[in-house]
Amino acid sequence: QVQLVESGGGLVQPGGSLRLSCAASGTIFSISFMGWYRQAPGKQRELVAMITYSGTTNYVDSVKGRFTISRGAAKNTVYLQMNSLKPEDTAVYYCGLAGGGSYYWGRGTQVTVSS
Repeated sequence: QVQLVESGGGLVQPGGSLRLSCAASGTIFSISFMGWYRQAPGKQRELVAMITYSGTTNYVDSVKGRFTISRGAAKNTVYLQMNSLKPEDTAVYYCGLAGGGSYYWGRGTQVTVSS
């Protein structure tokens, strides 16, 4: 069974930084991509950033230039470096993994940007 565990969320002031981590465990066949999503209260979950198995990255426009997605050497760990955080970045951040014809989710980690 595949498990994704996120860490690194918390409370930060506007303009601050956080680094989220997601570690995938279990038997995973043919990872297509891993990504970070977020869901704010009353809003739909949105894809924030993704990285394909080959290393191609994509970002939603609202975080371009501020967030950076990367992964570990084993390609089953993904990170999200978040800089210049804004109050509108407040949300639960989820890690997602597409592989072997299935999609897996972590339980999420809360990020709160507030003074």
